[in-house]
Amino acid sequence: MKIAAIGAWHVHTMEYATAIQNNPLSQLCCLWDDDPVRGQETAGKLGVPFQPSLLAIWEDKSIEAVQITTATSQHVQVITAAARAGKHIFTEKVLAFTNEDAQAIAAAVRESGVTFTISYPHKTRPALKAAKQLADSGKLGKITYARVHNAHNGSIADWLPPHFYDAAQTGGGAMMDLGAHPMYTLSWFMGRPRSVVSMFTQVTGRGVEDNAVSVLEFADGAIGVSETGFVTTNMPYVLELSGTKGSALIQNDKLEYSCEETGNKLVQMEDLPEAAPLPIDAWIASLAGQGEAPNGLEDALALTELMAGAYQSYHSGSRYYF
Repeated sequence: MKIAAIGAWHVHTMEYATAIQNNPLSQLCCLWDDDPVRGQETAGKLGVPFQPSLLAIWEDKSIEAVQITTATSQHVQVITAAARAGKHIFTEKVLAFTNEDAQAIAAAVRESGVTFTISYPHKTRPALKAAKQLADSGKLGKITYARVHNAHNGSIADWLPPHFYDAAQTGGGAMMDLGAHPMYTLSWFMGRPRSVVSMFTQVTGRGVEDNAVSVLEFADGAIGVSETGFVTTNMPYVLELSGTKGSALIQNDKLEYSCEETGNKLVQMEDLPEAAPLPIDAWIASLAGQGEAPNGLEDALALTELMAGAYQSYHSGSRYYF
């Protein structure tokens, strides 16, 4: 199937486009970007034509699907148009800045009937899959506390593109970008929260937060903590789960856990599940009738709700109730 790349704005544009090229079920046919120079340069790297007309992509019946890697600020217009043109949609997170915009996108996608996937790649990782199975099994008891730390040094090492600090395009800083992973992971493990409190700061003074923590209240007193930032060096990915009968700890790709079956001692889980296909590949496979597309509209709407609440809490200086 022919897939067009819509947008060269995102740092993951090349990753997704290359995945499409490497998948035997798909063909990357062209790339569009609202910046012709950036678009032509990226299309050249990929060895595909640069298409200057977005309308031409919508009208081309041979193009069945699109990869959306525009600025987040363009999602409402671009994803809605893609749905109305009957193109299957793979999009980078976050879906939209506000719940209202996210609902508008969802309505267009539902009406069109196209297949929609948003990219939540951390859910494919073996250690996180195993931790999810462990939590769901009841071996840890009721989960009372979860913490996810996911940060890098993009701001202090200066390797992020300048437009990632433009709130008009991004909707925020570290929380809106990298913080999406802890937020959807907490939702995956804990469900829908009741409230959120956020503390965002600027270390490098670029106009958006580069150091961010949100604390989420879930049902029955459970707490989730989302930690992220662009000013952290050499700190591994961390996920902590604390339950009434046990606990689990992930650092990078290693999972340790304790519960009754381990003699209440922390041990490393050796037999991890296989990694799931990355969302881009699972989406392509679903379009070819091979399995279901992951991370659909409800997942996308849930993340937007979390982000909108986290930012509302920060801007108001108070707890936000969902």
